[in-house]
Amino acid sequence: MTDSGKVALVTGGNKGIGFEVARQLAQADHQVVIGARTDERGRAAAEKLRADGVEVSYVVLDVSAPDSISAALEVVAARYGRLDVLVNNAGIAPAEGPPSEVAPEVLQETYETNVFGLVAVTQAALPLLRLAVAGRIVNLSSGAGSLTVVGGPDWRPEWNGLAYNTSKSAVNAVTVAFASELRPTPIKVNAVNPGYTRTDMSPGADRPAAAGAAVVVRYASLPADGPTGGFFDENGAVPW
Repeated sequence: MTDSGKVALVTGGNKGIGFEVARQLAQADHQVVIGARTDERGRAAAEKLRADGVEVSYVVLDVSAPDSISAALEVVAARYGRLDVLVNNAGIAPAEGPPSEVAPEVLQETYETNVFGLVAVTQAALPLLRLAVAGRIVNLSSGAGSLTVVGGPDWRPEWNGLAYNTSKSAVNAVTVAFASELRPTPIKVNAVNPGYTRTDMSPGADRPAAAGAAVVVRYASLPADGPTGGFFDENGAVPW
């Protein structure tokens, strides 16, 4: 076990918001492990950050593959002996038409990564999180996961996706379930909407990924009196 800094695992940390979360946590003296679906992607991301003067490591972690999850957490356990921060960032956003036209396999594929994969990683990581002084779990959600927002009069038809939106609503529900179970412990679990930021999922956004990452890092670094079981963005609580 290492005593210098906290240990953080960021799924899907090889690009986009996850990559910037990894950078910012490492800059805040966390020993960051990037989870990437392939060795090539993980190595490239780690080398890029190291070239920027940010030291991180990586593991191969495909959140939709149980064996990959187990192997990745075994590496973290052997290397560090605990986990202080889990950022469930990995996710997909498929091309979708109207809800009435979304194929069942698109819905299933989206949930496999965004929901079932998140749950599987969290369950596998919990033994290591329980060994930390005060574990933190941040689940990346979206404004599209808010039933209040999506059900409002200003929600545009082109944003009315079935697979992605409902998967993020499920992430919010999963967050509450884990937070309720873990409330007697020092572990805090929250869902975070990083905002509409420029990534592969939203290349047209003006807001840089680093800005969205900063919101995630804020909730990954909560003090002992911080909230748990909530849904937040950069401005505070988001309606369910």
